[in-house]
Amino acid sequence: MVKVSILGATGVIGKNVAFTLARADTVDEIVLFSRPESIDKAKGESYDMYDALAAEDIDCRLSPSSDYNDIVGSDIVLITAGTPRQEGMSRMDLAVPNAQIVRNYAEKIAEYAPDSIILIATNPVDVMTTIALEASGFKKSRVIGIGNHLDSLRLKAYFSRQINVNSSEVHTRVIGEHGEHMVPLLSSTTIGGIPLKYFLKSVDMDVPRLIKRLRNAGNTIISKKGATEYGPAFAISNLISTIITDSHKVLTVSTYLDGQIEDVSGVSLGVPVVLSKKGIAMIVPIHMNDYEKMRFKEAAESVREVTEEVKKSFDN
Repeated sequence: MVKVSILGATGVIGKNVAFTLARADTVDEIVLFSRPESIDKAKGESYDMYDALAAEDIDCRLSPSSDYNDIVGSDIVLITAGTPRQEGMSRMDLAVPNAQIVRNYAEKIAEYAPDSIILIATNPVDVMTTIALEASGFKKSRVIGIGNHLDSLRLKAYFSRQINVNSSEVHTRVIGEHGEHMVPLLSSTTIGGIPLKYFLKSVDMDVPRLIKRLRNAGNTIISKKGATEYGPAFAISNLISTIITDSHKVLTVSTYLDGQIEDVSGVSLGVPVVLSKKGIAMIVPIHMNDYEKMRFKEAAESVREVTEEVKKSFDN
């Protein structure tokens, strides 16, 4: 039995993750956890999903609940709850109000699902990863933020469409903060096995424009439709499936660093890791040029500053 609980399951991201994950048919039960006042909505979502899953002969159990006892035995608990990002807001604008929510949930997870892996989707995700880690008391390998996984997928798609090649031929990665201080690793990007810098000699591609588009991707979508949903949902579902199937894929997530990358310590950032059913099996070494190293350290200082401000707010 594989069991995943989603805290904040009636929100845009939560319900989309639940449905995407159910369709993947790798989970036996998904707990749609919500506040008591939203339990009817959670039930309605489950009924609607059951109708769709029946068309594909999928028998995943969907369990609407507002009782923490129902998350007992979860393999993974996903936290998506929090104040949603609005147009013009940075992810960091959400830090203080969302930190209290994440801290409370992490404490409950530690009490009711102490053997689970905590996955964080609430923004700003790098800050929230540290908050959840400290509140839960879990090992850092079992508290994971979605980090730059979605950013990496977006950049991969941009390159693929720009030069009209299959996305499987594009190998690229974004690290650092999931936000303004993200760091695209262009120095190690390859297309069809060819380093990007050589590929660009024969292809007309405005890379700075693509990177600018990448940094503004979330806000652009929010300005046009009100929220991001499909991209984050599929990215999160992909992370969960990778963990529960013990795939040992290298994906970029947010994790608490103790000097493994450029001697950065005491902060959670997006870095490539090997994911397994136990969580983070290892942090993968990164080769960066001098500019990328500088940007990564800037990301660390920015996220560290906000994390410390959030912690101070708990005392007020």
